Amino acid sequence: MTATTTAPGALDPNRAPAADTLGAPAIDPATLAASLPLAEKVALLTGAATWTLRSIPEIGMRTMTVSDGPIGVRGTGEDGLPSAQLPAPSATAATWDVDLQARLGALMAGEARRKGVDVILAPVVNLQRSPVGGRHFECLSEDPLLTARLAVAFIDAIQAGGIAACVKHFIGNETETDRTSYLSRIDEQTLREVYLAPFEAVVDAGVWTIMAAYNGLTRDGVEATSTAHEPLLRGILKGEWQFDGVVISDWLATKTAVEPAIAGLDLVMPGPGGPWADGLLAAVEAGLVPESVIDDKVARIIRLADRVGALSGLAGETLPFDASGATADPAGDEVVALLTEAAARSTVVLRNDGGLLPVDPALRGRIALIGHNAVQPFTQGGGSAFVTPPHESQPLDALRAAFPDAAVDLLRGGATTLRAPLVPAELLSTPTGEPGVLVELLDEHGELIGSQLLPDAEALWFPVDDDAAASVHVTTDLRLARAGRHLIDLGPVGAHRVVVDGVERSTSQHVVGAEVILDSSYANPEHVETVIVADEARDVRIEVDAQIIDGESYGRFVRLHFRHLEPSLSIDEEIEQAVAAAGQADLAVVVVGTNSETESEGWDRPDLALPGRQNELVRRVAAANPATVVVVNAGAPVLLPWLDEVAAVLWWWLPGQEAGRSLAAVLTGAIEPSGRLPWTLPASEADVPVPNGLPVDGVIDYAEGVDVGHRGWDRLERTPAREFGFGLGYAAWAYRGLELVDAASGTAEADAFVTARVTVANTSDRDGREVVQVYLSADPADATRPLRWLAGFAVVDVAAGGTATVDIPIARRSFETWATDAASWTLPSGTYRVHAGRSSRDLSLEAVHTVAG
Repeated sequence: MTATTTAPGALDPNRAPAADTLGAPAIDPATLAASLPLAEKVALLTGAATWTLRSIPEIGMRTMTVSDGPIGVRGTGEDGLPSAQLPAPSATAATWDVDLQARLGALMAGEARRKGVDVILAPVVNLQRSPVGGRHFECLSEDPLLTARLAVAFIDAIQAGGIAACVKHFIGNETETDRTSYLSRIDEQTLREVYLAPFEAVVDAGVWTIMAAYNGLTRDGVEATSTAHEPLLRGILKGEWQFDGVVISDWLATKTAVEPAIAGLDLVMPGPGGPWADGLLAAVEAGLVPESVIDDKVARIIRLADRVGALSGLAGETLPFDASGATADPAGDEVVALLTEAAARSTVVLRNDGGLLPVDPALRGRIALIGHNAVQPFTQGGGSAFVTPPHESQPLDALRAAFPDAAVDLLRGGATTLRAPLVPAELLSTPTGEPGVLVELLDEHGELIGSQLLPDAEALWFPVDDDAAASVHVTTDLRLARAGRHLIDLGPVGAHRVVVDGVERSTSQHVVGAEVILDSSYANPEHVETVIVADEARDVRIEVDAQIIDGESYGRFVRLHFRHLEPSLSIDEEIEQAVAAAGQADLAVVVVGTNSETESEGWDRPDLALPGRQNELVRRVAAANPATVVVVNAGAPVLLPWLDEVAAVLWWWLPGQEAGRSLAAVLTGAIEPSGRLPWTLPASEADVPVPNGLPVDGVIDYAEGVDVGHRGWDRLERTPAREFGFGLGYAAWAYRGLELVDAASGTAEADAFVTARVTVANTSDRDGREVVQVYLSADPADATRPLRWLAGFAVVDVAAGGTATVDIPIARRSFETWATDAASWTLPSGTYRVHAGRSSRDLSLEAVHTVAG
């Protein structure tokens, strides 16, 4: 049986903006803005606090609340409620499924309702230019088209729920190193065709807010930060694209009053305080900033308030937050099912030699579940994407449930983290014997002015509200419960003095401030390690004098990392145990991957290596048991030197709260792992087209031009371990036919320039899901364009032995190129080859389309 469908989400990026989902507003934002006193208007343009905007009761506008995303809605952190934890964006992008993306967006809207949030700071539509980028996992793809179409679906669903999405980070923010200071140098054609393309698509789709990045941009002779780049903000975003929403600064990114105001920034975050709170009113009164510029910014914020239901328009009548549509429970059955499906569908089958997968759930005997990441799955990256989930489904529990007739053994196989684990609360006590940690507040003279008791090491990140406090003295006794070698690992942020067991171990007079938040060094400071060999159980006194960090609008706080490693087996011994267990098992499942020390906002990775001795572990386990499945738990590419040596390999991403359930579903085939790589997996670091993207003399030069990601691999004729779009799934596929339907024929999709009609057959004995991919190339090749570029895609489900025909609209923009001299889009005439297939390098079908001159 043959079915014909149209690829969802294949939208022309030139289509008209979507209408507001809440109906036509009865309120004129410009009129309301003009009615306010100047001081009130200027005050509105700086946040009220870290996560909130100011209210204006005079026009019936309540406070609006923003929250980090994109893997969950954290909220302000004050409600104590957990958040549904989605798979990382690089994972959900691997589904290539706009419908699933929309369902996840609807969940985010429901979570925002539950958490009292009006604006979600997501998605990230920067591109994965280099595989070592610190926020690689938080981006969707290395490809601008795939990024744009998935982002549009996600945003549409969020905003359909009356919650604003805030797309970030505008623009050229692909590197974490020196992110608050570097300039991105991007030529105009590359800027338009590659890096601006996802932002243009979401603006055309009607996004309500956009975040200006920390970094700067060199363009049109202007070298300025993104928050103060007038050709970028007023010229392109608000001028050419007619964006009618709010441009929000990244947190603490704005440094001056006048330039960002003139350039087109609308809202400085966080508050209170900052350059606009300190100087913008005076700048307007001095004539440096026209009041009409202020009115436009205020009108945009009022429009946002109207869109999210925060505006009555009536003096003194402030609307309460509308929690209708809120998620009932982030651990409820519907949420669990959706997030399990998302993580399983994201999983990419990189290898399945001999059909080892899926595994019969009736398997009897033993399963050896091995790996640090099997014991502690890495479910989310570090930084602003972090949320606290209601639970984390563990692989051990899930595999035992999925294989009820098998015995499942769990072995770590050696630690992969450099740092010790956090100290358990039960090992800590104060000098007077109370459980926990004593914190004493000291004034500038070192005199005691207050104290508090913290319950555990995790609590050693706390605010200090007393302005008279200048530093703290932290004291606790750590119980060494048994004899042997103990490692005590302390990481103070800023000026400090560390004393362990009566010996001064470190001292520093280096006072830090808000920069530790901007560069995320508060999460990864220099550590002070002390080794104590205990002959018997005893206590060790820990004393730390630490500065109170002035985080500006983030408030004043203290941060101290406190970890402890007890006497334990060596890595050699743990690997030997794992190999022995694998040799006696009927199936070995080795979970390898990265961790919070490697993938995080704030820093870029130094290389693509798996941490620790995981490559050795894989090879030794596979040698001991040919029935070995390796599961890669990482958000960004890592090198897999054994990829073609083991029987089966799955890329499992950062899977979110339903980690274990999704893995069990994939291993048994309850849900087909139908993911396709949204980026290129290198075989060697030397082959990577953009190995790091680090700034040189304060500038990042995007010298590869339009050849980002898989385009660069094609240009350089290099062979990756697995190409962009690769993924085996559990079915087998044959591509039967490709027909081009010209828009002029009247049978093509209304928004298509041309439609690729592709017929595929499922030649396996099980139902399957295929991602049909369509690419374009110019014939003859044009040196100013990629050799081949993604032009469309579709997800199609086909029964065993069945066929399906899918229509994939190709937008006019896919054929166009940016003419820098004319400052406009142009449609080059000539011959184009249309390729269809399973990945960027498995394109078995080809047709020709001619664009008339």
